[in-house]
Amino acid sequence: MSDAFGGIFSLLILILDIWAIISVVRSDSTTGKKVLWVLLIVVLPVVGLIIWGIMGPRGNRPDQRGL
Repeated sequence: MSDAFGGIFSLLILILDIWAIISVVRSDSTTGKKVLWVLLIVVLPVVGLIIWGIMGPRGNRPDQRGL
């Protein structure tokens, strides 16, 4: 049972990491920042994903102020 949970958890982390990397690449940040974020996510998949979720570039999101 724990092997199945570990496999599902690993697959979920992989999917989220790929999504985060795509979001970083599509963001408006400079190339240097994009490279650093991608390296962080690849080298530290879980921790990098959490840090990116809190502090990372926000991508091409519409203006949230409604202006």
